Amino acid sequence: MGLHERMSPLVLVLSLSCFLSSVCLAQERASFSGNLSDSQTIVSSFRTFRFGFFSPVNSTGRYAGIWYNSVPEQTVIWVANKDKPINDSSGVISVSEDGNLVVTDGQRRVLWSTNVTVTTRGRGSSTVVELLDSGNLVLKDANSDEYLWESFKYPTDSWLPNMLVGTNARTGGGNITVTSWKSPSDPSPGSYTAALLLAAYPELFILNNDNNNATVWRSGPWNGQMFNGLPDVYAGVFLYRFIVNDDTNGSVTMSYANDSTLRYFYMDYRGSVIRRDWSEARRNWTVGLQVPATECDIYRRCGQFGTCNPRKNPPCSCIRGFTPRNLIEWNNGNWSGGCIRKVPLQCERQNNNGSADGFVRLRRMKLPDFARRSEASEPECLRTCLQTCSCIACAHGLGYGCMIWNGSLVDSQELSASGMDLYIRLAHSEIKTPDRLPVIIGTSLAGGILVVAACGLLARRIVMKKRERKKGTDAEKIFERVEALAGGDKGKLKELPLFEFQVLAAATNNFSLRNKLGQGGFGPVYKGKLQEGQEIAVKRLSRASGQGLEELVNEVVVISKLQHRNLVKLLGCCIAGEERMLVYEFMPKKSLDYYLFDPVRAKLLDWKTRFNIINGICRGLLYLHRDSRLRIIHRDLKASNILLDENLIPKISDFGLAKIFTGNEDEANTRRVVGTYGYMAPEYAMGGVFSEKSDVFSLGVILLEIVSGRRNSNSTLLAYVWSIWNEGEINGLVDPEIFEQVYEKEIRKCVHIGLLCVQEAANNRPSVATVCSMLSSEIADIPQPKQPAFMSRNGVSEAESSENIDLKASINDVSGR
Repeated sequence: MGLHERMSPLVLVLSLSCFLSSVCLAQERASFSGNLSDSQTIVSSFRTFRFGFFSPVNSTGRYAGIWYNSVPEQTVIWVANKDKPINDSSGVISVSEDGNLVVTDGQRRVLWSTNVTVTTRGRGSSTVVELLDSGNLVLKDANSDEYLWESFKYPTDSWLPNMLVGTNARTGGGNITVTSWKSPSDPSPGSYTAALLLAAYPELFILNNDNNNATVWRSGPWNGQMFNGLPDVYAGVFLYRFIVNDDTNGSVTMSYANDSTLRYFYMDYRGSVIRRDWSEARRNWTVGLQVPATECDIYRRCGQFGTCNPRKNPPCSCIRGFTPRNLIEWNNGNWSGGCIRKVPLQCERQNNNGSADGFVRLRRMKLPDFARRSEASEPECLRTCLQTCSCIACAHGLGYGCMIWNGSLVDSQELSASGMDLYIRLAHSEIKTPDRLPVIIGTSLAGGILVVAACGLLARRIVMKKRERKKGTDAEKIFERVEALAGGDKGKLKELPLFEFQVLAAATNNFSLRNKLGQGGFGPVYKGKLQEGQEIAVKRLSRASGQGLEELVNEVVVISKLQHRNLVKLLGCCIAGEERMLVYEFMPKKSLDYYLFDPVRAKLLDWKTRFNIINGICRGLLYLHRDSRLRIIHRDLKASNILLDENLIPKISDFGLAKIFTGNEDEANTRRVVGTYGYMAPEYAMGGVFSEKSDVFSLGVILLEIVSGRRNSNSTLLAYVWSIWNEGEINGLVDPEIFEQVYEKEIRKCVHIGLLCVQEAANNRPSVATVCSMLSSEIADIPQPKQPAFMSRNGVSEAESSENIDLKASINDVSGR
């Protein structure tokens, strides 16, 4: 027998194995409604996460859990049966008869269950388990897509973007916390828990479960923008956009966002909260933040009335006006006993005569624990403290109001640059009194100047008063609209930085024509460069654009709550007099239409790049519709609103027309139809009805434009693609700059999906999640499309006339940014 004949069976076996492997890969799915055996898994739509059975390192126990699929190092982020391992491979994950997700062993004993009550219409096969690309495992009603249970509400040791943690002080239950594993090989609940707790202000805590939940570390109070105790060395953490929701009735929740699921926080079994970032270059996890980080981060390190500075040796010292309680122990490095006051306060003395108490100011402090919120205004804060005998310290600042402390001060720390001023109340004898002569002279001179200035201001005020009564200030109008759009809560926008007008004027070379990137209905967009070197894009609202103001404020409200790698980042805004501006990250490669519809620049986008752009747009839109904290309909998705960064990664922009959906709201109706011809779904353009499916229509148009390199003017592109599709030959449709035989199947699939998205009936269009699955080949059997909506501009105008709809062109048509 020759060598060739001997190898034939081997070749056949290898070929069959490859074929079967490809079939298995093609069948990998993100959801199931039956059973998963020990060897079976599901994977999220973009293959970021995987769910199934696993064994921790140095362990043979089998657990049902979620882990990173694309990371070679085993990284588990959620565990179901964390304290009930299965000792063999007999375990099964299944949807039970009552509709719950359960984990059972070989004896069919239920080791873990979602344990929710499923209504009759959602029982049995009507519930589906799906692993989202955010890492959230959900049990949902197959008919309504309503979430019945989700792993994000029951975290183990990991805290991922858009996952809520929080507490409900009113009921004492419903707390969502993150608890460490017992060890790297044992995922059962360990010794430490990270929790968001609410006293006077929300704070993050690490608690020791083995020591009666004693505090290990605290973040300092939240002021609406940051935690006071996270110093400047942790500034990178604020890129995560912490969002704290306090309903003022004892319930508080917190989440964060970033542009990558390969960054997350976890509670280490040794008691530290660690931020981990995946480095593709090094192929390992790197530590981006860890608390506690220094010995000063340890709770009560220096005892009461002591303060800690990690840059000093020894780190602990008594606050001015206090002395160590036990000097011998203090000098030996045992600072737990803390400090005591040297001289009693005036109201504490038996004879309270004498000079009044005063304050010494400590700068850049992590504020002590047990602050109380005072109703006093900030100017009255110190006076209120002096008038209250029990008040021993106070502080005031933006977002905090007036804070006071009674009893003792614990867990304060001197920070390097951030922090707040803390005013310590001391007896008069403990405060140095400065020479008052310069003060008297200065006061006299200042008084004379003020009299002259007051006369001038009074005259000016009389002239301006009538104008103000008639006109009011632009700032008042803006904040009224912000309040209305933000649901009556201006505080929701506190996280957004405010830029000074002078800063933006300097960054854009005083808004010179050389810096101008484009012009839209709202006004011009300029390129700028901040003093620290960061490049920005500044959208400057035209003073004549009355409707543009509404869209600008809406964009602030919407985009300030979102962050995703495929959404443009809003860096801040500027409100100064009549000037209203938005500041974005600068996109050096401008917008998608800048390339698609130019015969020369189109050559820069090969098919692989275009396919990546399609996937990126879909991921961004999926985040808006399903994976973000809000459900948002964009309403103006088009090629000019897809910006490209230096790596040609697409970013959805311009949220001026976006609509937030709440609760179970699936669609809405408006009498004011706004958008761009060629991208608007027919039910929206002609009837004012918009939903997720109207965004899907716009997505389909963009997809067909990317493939063909042609603009959909008056829907002529849709008619052309439909006729080509029915003829069975799409080669003539594809942009010749990108067509290669090796990509023909993938290109045909994109045309197929694009036609499904632009079908006339909204119910026939797929969801964005389904589009993503089709693109990733998770759905192999794609249905045939029905006729798309052929809609001319004249047709829309007729509908507008009959329905009295105020149809207008897009407010943002900036093609180069």
